Amino acid sequence: MQFIDLKTQYARIKEKVDKSIMDVLEHGQYVFGPEIKELEEKLAQYTGRKYCLACSSGTDALLIPLMAWGIGSGDAVFTTPFTFVATAEVISLTGATPVFVDIDKDTYNIDPNKLEEAINRVKSERKLNPKAIIPVDLFGLPADYDSICGIADKHDLKILEDGAQGFGGTYKGKKACHFGEAAGTSFFPAKPLGAYGDGGAAFTDDKELYDIFQSIRVHGYGSQRYDNVRLGMNGRMDSIQAAVLLAKLEIFDEEIELRNKVANRYTQGLKDKLVTPTIPDGYESAWAQYSVLADNSEHREQIQSRLKENGIPSAIYYPIPLHLQTAYAYLGYKKGDMPITEDISERVFSLPMHPYLKEEDIDKICKTI
Repeated sequence: MQFIDLKTQYARIKEKVDKSIMDVLEHGQYVFGPEIKELEEKLAQYTGRKYCLACSSGTDALLIPLMAWGIGSGDAVFTTPFTFVATAEVISLTGATPVFVDIDKDTYNIDPNKLEEAINRVKSERKLNPKAIIPVDLFGLPADYDSICGIADKHDLKILEDGAQGFGGTYKGKKACHFGEAAGTSFFPAKPLGAYGDGGAAFTDDKELYDIFQSIRVHGYGSQRYDNVRLGMNGRMDSIQAAVLLAKLEIFDEEIELRNKVANRYTQGLKDKLVTPTIPDGYESAWAQYSVLADNSEHREQIQSRLKENGIPSAIYYPIPLHLQTAYAYLGYKKGDMPITEDISERVFSLPMHPYLKEEDIDKICKTI
């Protein structure tokens, strides 16, 4: 049994994928081929955004907007400690300071009430300038954007949606990556919409901001190729990855439906045994992961051992919260500062999740647990 089954997906779309890749090999435009523009247009349409910038990774999709806003030393950017390190890493790479905010106990996304408390605290301390918020659509579930946007408006902060896990999810009728002044997502192969290598996309409705995104993506170019008007990066997506994503995008909505069927069967089989995911009214998850809570770390270890004995893979996202990781020791956080995050990190684990997981396999997993 596989944690993520990309081979079955490839078998389904093999003819389309192979032709798309061969088309790139035939025209030879391996960078900025026609597939890039086509993908950007379709992704913008999918999310309801005006502009989409295809780029080299989900990390760059978050870094580019922060650079475009000029965020840097002395600035505070608020985010969750219960996420992959890239979310906070991009803040640090600009020279700004991540300010971690504890999560909601049911959704595991950033807690809006604690977010406002953190903003007020930073303002009162007068050591950092609050500039932006990076909410994370964790495990495929969008954050509470009505509340977060209200807080951002009140405090005049930018919002950068981290939709790396949420792409394909929905919040009150709007797709993930629709929210905030900018959004970023990842097309790492394990994501709900994954390439056959690294890739990402940044989104905005602001034409001026989008123009800066384009410049940053290619070393900060200006009106002439060798007139670089700002610091940038090599953040281009390869044409072959765009070709793969275009093929996968055609079946993406159906795969989201299949993921939801898998999740529903899991929940029916496990709801009386473990804490299963909460999906609030008006939300739809993309189910990047199906994550459950054990009673404690020992219980989790027992379950994972039994699963392994039965040939069933599992994973822990995330065993060490960001505020307790070595790279962020300089910020001075200590155990107990983010009690909900710390509790969840000691109990959470994820089960196999992909659109092609068979019902008998789901039932075997539930029975084993």
